[in-house]
Amino acid sequence: MRYSRLLLILAVFCLGFNIDYSLSKSSKKDSKRKSGQSADLADHYKKWLDEDVVYIITDEEKSVFKNLKNEEERESFVEQFWARRNPDSRSYDNSYKEEHYRRIAYANEHFASGVAGWRTDRGRIYIMFGKPDELESHPTGGSYQRPYSEGGGQTSTYPFEKWWYRHIEGVGDDIEIEFVDKSLSGEYRMAMHPEEKDALINVPNAGLTLAEEMGFAKKEDRAYFNGYSQNDPNNPANAMLRAKDRPFNRMEQYFNLQRPPKIKFEDLKGVVTAKVIYTTLPYDLRIDYIKLSSDRVLVPITVELSNKDLEFKKQYDFNQAVVNVYGVVTNLNGRIMREFEDVISVEFLDQHFERGKNKRSEYQHIVALAPGQRFKLELVLKDVNSNSAGTTSIGLNVPKYEEGTLHSSSIILTNSVTAAPENADQFEQYVIGDMKILPDVKSEYLPGQALFPYMQIYDMQIDQTTQKPSLEVSFAIKKDGNVVEETPGTASNSEQFFYGQRVVLLGRIPLKHLEPGKYQLEIKVQDKISNRTVVTSTDFKIKEPPVKKLLASTP
Repeated sequence: MRYSRLLLILAVFCLGFNIDYSLSKSSKKDSKRKSGQSADLADHYKKWLDEDVVYIITDEEKSVFKNLKNEEERESFVEQFWARRNPDSRSYDNSYKEEHYRRIAYANEHFASGVAGWRTDRGRIYIMFGKPDELESHPTGGSYQRPYSEGGGQTSTYPFEKWWYRHIEGVGDDIEIEFVDKSLSGEYRMAMHPEEKDALINVPNAGLTLAEEMGFAKKEDRAYFNGYSQNDPNNPANAMLRAKDRPFNRMEQYFNLQRPPKIKFEDLKGVVTAKVIYTTLPYDLRIDYIKLSSDRVLVPITVELSNKDLEFKKQYDFNQAVVNVYGVVTNLNGRIMREFEDVISVEFLDQHFERGKNKRSEYQHIVALAPGQRFKLELVLKDVNSNSAGTTSIGLNVPKYEEGTLHSSSIILTNSVTAAPENADQFEQYVIGDMKILPDVKSEYLPGQALFPYMQIYDMQIDQTTQKPSLEVSFAIKKDGNVVEETPGTASNSEQFFYGQRVVLLGRIPLKHLEPGKYQLEIKVQDKISNRTVVTSTDFKIKEPPVKKLLASTP
């Protein structure tokens, strides 16, 4: 589906580091010999940085290493790098280092496919997490009898491997990863969905599941083509579906497998640990709650920065600012439920720099938490160029969605709603289901603009005749608890999209006659079949319009 009425506003994040491996000049007497040694040393350290430790080095460590001036400093850094990871600091032998290089050698020997084995998906997972507890290999593909959890029935597959880990720290338990060689070149790529290995997936009436063979389902309704089909309770293909195979569970696992096994920004982690609170780098924060399943709630954490508050440095023709992000979510007992780190990079060419400084940059990280529990989020942002930082400590009251009661997600006032790109892995920020939602973090508007609310409704009743829900929606704008405007939901100001277990509501509410001030948008949804009602609200602000400068006329 496409949403042409809403304009997509995207912030572009990229990483740009300039590596300088220049070495000290040697004396004129033996400059020729030493220059050759310097080149060898530069290649040695470049290989160490870009190959040996590329999957385990943190961005902060990498930045420090690039700024070192000579070989003594670099050699000392390498020594300390491995010492910090030594599980037994009293031992001269470093089992972590030995195991790491053993994994690299194994990956290069077993996973090479036109590129070195360490560069492949299998190589990366093996280097980061080690040997799987179980491995199922189909090196030639061919005839394949699906397990019932994949729908049963017989098909033909590309070559593939299935790796199983009992536990991966930071990812979870019972982790199943599939690698598929679609190109038949020996390079297996990590698959998002089990059907990616199906060589007959796009062949009509071939490689059918049991439900399709018996006429209870259609091939085009598979989750490979329609992710929400796995959330449809009436879909017979879901009868034997495992919990970990549901789209959001697979999405979370795939997302977590991209993370390095160690937290990157230990200095930012120290800020949280020491409880030092300072806000020399201001930013705005927004928390939302979207139901994933009965035991998981999606919590998008969205940050917005003013580019005026960042320090830009010139890199060739670009003006670049870099912000490191560290966050930790803990439960009431102080147990860490999730840690995350990332980099926000903002850059502009010279001709766009002045305009770009007046804009704002957004970043989003999504965590999945248990419903009905309270958590604590501590977040630190640090401007790399200026060393200014801002911290936030906030409680997260994750809602509980009880069965038999009409519920809704948060109301997200959005700058943009578009369809998620086709064949996207759905792990990029702002992606919720098959839509891409860019929140308006500050929720500030000028008179005459419009609100674009996004909301999901859960546990509505289904009409047995039409097999669809029947929801009546109304919008109310309040100020100081009093209703200022009230509008019924119609085809001209709202749209509803039904996805089996949820309804997505999109609205457009003009702000025609509102004076500047603080307001509240309240959305009331009534299930006309069960006669149940849910009321959800969010705050927003109307700003003073900009003052127009009048030019005095001269006589």
